[in-house]
Amino acid sequence: MFHGDNGCRLVSMKTQIHTQLGAPPHDGSYDNEALSCSTIDITAPNSGEPHGGLRGSNEFILSDSGKKVTGDDQTGQLNMWLQRKARSAFSEKMIKKRLPILRWLPQYNSTDAIGDLVAGITVGLTVIPQALAYAGIAGLPAAYGLYGSFLGCIVYIVFGSCKDVPMGPTAIASLLTFQTAGGNVGKAILLCFLSGVVELLMGLLGLGFLVDFVSGPVSSGFTSAVSLIIVTSQVKDVLGISAKGTTFIEIWRNIFNDIHNVQVWDTFLGLTCIAVLLIMRIIAGLKVGPPDDELKSKNHRIINKLMWLIGTSRNAILVVVCGAIGYSFQSSAVAPFKLIGDIPPGLPSLKAPPFSLTANETMSGTEESFMEMVSSLGSGLIVVPLIALMENIAICKAFSNGKPVDATQELIAIGLANIANSFVQGFPGTGSLSRSAVNNASGVRTPLGNIYTMALVVLSLLFFTPYFSYIPKASLAAVIIAAVVFMVEVKVVKPMWRTKKSDLIPGLGTFIACLALPLEMGILFGVGLNVVFILYHAARPKISVERLTSPGGAEYLIITPDRCLIFPSVDYVRNLVTKQSIRQSLPVVIDCSHVYGADFTAATVIDSITQDFARRDQPLFFYNLKPSVCAIFEGLSPADFVVYYREEHLDDLLKQRAYKPKEVISA
Repeated sequence: MFHGDNGCRLVSMKTQIHTQLGAPPHDGSYDNEALSCSTIDITAPNSGEPHGGLRGSNEFILSDSGKKVTGDDQTGQLNMWLQRKARSAFSEKMIKKRLPILRWLPQYNSTDAIGDLVAGITVGLTVIPQALAYAGIAGLPAAYGLYGSFLGCIVYIVFGSCKDVPMGPTAIASLLTFQTAGGNVGKAILLCFLSGVVELLMGLLGLGFLVDFVSGPVSSGFTSAVSLIIVTSQVKDVLGISAKGTTFIEIWRNIFNDIHNVQVWDTFLGLTCIAVLLIMRIIAGLKVGPPDDELKSKNHRIINKLMWLIGTSRNAILVVVCGAIGYSFQSSAVAPFKLIGDIPPGLPSLKAPPFSLTANETMSGTEESFMEMVSSLGSGLIVVPLIALMENIAICKAFSNGKPVDATQELIAIGLANIANSFVQGFPGTGSLSRSAVNNASGVRTPLGNIYTMALVVLSLLFFTPYFSYIPKASLAAVIIAAVVFMVEVKVVKPMWRTKKSDLIPGLGTFIACLALPLEMGILFGVGLNVVFILYHAARPKISVERLTSPGGAEYLIITPDRCLIFPSVDYVRNLVTKQSIRQSLPVVIDCSHVYGADFTAATVIDSITQDFARRDQPLFFYNLKPSVCAIFEGLSPADFVVYYREEHLDDLLKQRAYKPKEVISA
């Protein structure tokens, strides 16, 4: 018990030696000498241990020798810590952790090679049409989608920790690139470089935990809104009209303004392609033969594998067919479809990203320095890396089979990949969930599957770019729409409603904000709304109030908060304690078993509460208060501050106070 009237103060907590050999206890525990301030004997009967065997927490730093660290040797401890960090940074374990290729490459075998080859080629057939289409979402020429789809794959093979991640452009990253860079090629490439630098720095500083601030409902609302915006942005190509915009509302307004210019053949081709892609998607999931795989014949397995391959390669098949249709009209004066246009043949030149823009490279017609470019990119420099990390971590968790995901390593991997892509004129990219699903279903074994995907992209740039110019825009728009429409996470609403309905509010708020506002503002609104909910719950702890009888027969009121006492919640707790104590007119015990932390505001409120109870001559006791929290409360030397740790001592405390119950005051 700590009592303020007798001038008792908390004393220093010393480590006591309890072993026969005189060594410090292995658990780092210590006797809380502050308990010696107690005005009653709390030594347990037949116990040779001081203070009845009560122990405090082990909240101090132990040196390597097991001794408590004092202020005199803090510098030495800092030097030791730095030495340990330096040794661990260059240890074999850390090197293998930061270069994951060293873990799986020595065990690489022919089975792994076959699995990676099949998966890499399958993903390559998917990534080429998607890269061409995603460049359109980013507002860039189609070739830049391919430029960002090969060099980053090589980097991810060395540094990536997830075998299922194919590095390259994604729908969400492309839309964010458009909203940040505004379709300017130079700014998009610089954004790729700076995003990679930010991701790499976040990884080196261990800031992967930042993605934890984006909750599941906020992430679902963001992804669903982005999916609708992307679908909306492609409607113009399906209809063959010009309708630009950065937000959902703005794009639809421009579509309706230009609806009278709809092109019949583009619309027919686009709708037909969407229908074909959806049908082929269904075919990929069909199975023939008996339900049990063991009972299927060889022909059944061949047919099922063929249907899966056709369905999985649907984007490549559709683009090739539509490209052939567009090529058939090359002799015509005017093609009935809008085509994506010429794509420069060959690989992009290897050069540094642009750190300034000439007058011809800007929309305003004036030169822009590096700082002006960075300023124009604005919050995208933070939002793009964070969203890229969210996408990548979602993929890693989806295919990790319960294994922990190293967010720090993934930040380093995608950061270096984006930096590399910026040197070949790529725009920001990350892991794609749809391509990862194809990769996993194709039997990928290691990240080396990326090398075959890269090879297909390089071959397409070297030999097939002249034919890509005949691909109709409507077919690429259909590829995007058929892919991202399934990213709208409607399925999470029902389980969210069943588990915790209030989680729908930040999810729905994020969804609406991202549709009405720029994406970076929408995601910030969602995170802010989620933080408000967290603070509200912190400010309104669950508090149980019970009327009990002590072993000696005295009635008392026990009030139990379920969490720490910090500034948002202390006034709420104080009002409830005051209300219940006046209503019941009984001794009050605050059970602090769940109070693991407090702050200065809580200490001032506790001081005020003890004064209020003292004026009413109503006993107030604190039960099982953690010594570290007690030290915070004692910092203000509150009057009549009494703490006890054993239930049987309550009667002794009441006898000391000679408390006589007063009349119950009606509420």
